[in-house]
Amino acid sequence: MGRKLSLWLVPALAAGLTLVGLFFRREHWKPVTITGAVTVQDADPRKQLPIAGVEISVDKNSGEPPTKSDSSGFFTLKLRKGPRRGQAMTLRFRHPDYHPLDLPEFAADELYIVHLVPLSKNTNNAPTRPATAVGNVRIRYSVKAMRTVNLGSAVKTFQVENVGNIPCKGRSPCSPDGKWKAAIGSASLDAGLGNEFQNTRVSCIAGPCPFTKIESDEFSKSSQKITASARDWSDPATFLVEAEVVHTMQSPIEHQSYPVIFGSTFSFTLPTDAQGVSLEADVAGETIIFPLGPELFLSWANCSARVNPDHTSVYRCELKAGYRFQ
Repeated sequence: MGRKLSLWLVPALAAGLTLVGLFFRREHWKPVTITGAVTVQDADPRKQLPIAGVEISVDKNSGEPPTKSDSSGFFTLKLRKGPRRGQAMTLRFRHPDYHPLDLPEFAADELYIVHLVPLSKNTNNAPTRPATAVGNVRIRYSVKAMRTVNLGSAVKTFQVENVGNIPCKGRSPCSPDGKWKAAIGSASLDAGLGNEFQNTRVSCIAGPCPFTKIESDEFSKSSQKITASARDWSDPATFLVEAEVVHTMQSPIEHQSYPVIFGSTFSFTLPTDAQGVSLEADVAGETIIFPLGPELFLSWANCSARVNPDHTSVYRCELKAGYRFQ
């Protein structure tokens, strides 16, 4: 019985090994995607800044087209024709401002973090002169927001005519207790198209004010047109209406922030709707405003920008040769 069972297990085991072999073979021949990021080599992690525009390729004869890193240093390269999973390969990194790097690796689905060494910016024939000092860098930009502007105030008086000490006898309007005959008067104001009244006040200013009452508070709501009314159950009384006229509109609001500086670079972020970005800095002891513009051009620094998933923007600028932070 045991021998028969062993004979039955042999083909089953062989079939299982065949399936495993097919699985590993399929995984082996499945295209590999090389994913990673390129940064500046520095012992301080805060200075390992992303490098854009690095050309990445795999071996000279792999047949794979090269790719380039984006503004965040990210790159992805799908190996359709080149090395398969587990095979040896050489990743080649090229950028005119950095030393070339050939990195021996094995093809695998993993994250490749690569650090490039900057080329020396000093030349033996370069004239020696003191570097221009740059300091007190501020970021200036504007964001559109709704703003309420006070245009002035409106004033109006109205009078409620009545004769005091006349019993009401149930004929409306009456005094609040129903005893005396009363009269109601009102006044209306219009702030004009696109404007509205705020902080409206109605007061009795002359006559027997103790025997008067403001009828409603509809005028206290912000609106273009308001009406104030009052009740008087004695002799004639005079009322005053005052309100602020405002206009609400969308307008740019100026903002200012400061960048974070590491070594010869500085970084800052801006909200989604930031406009009119400029940098204000003290260059050679003189305060100057430098509009950044869509080309991100500065006479004293090279700048780049990238957009985050939340649509905010990250800017990074590096001082040009001949400049230093003070």
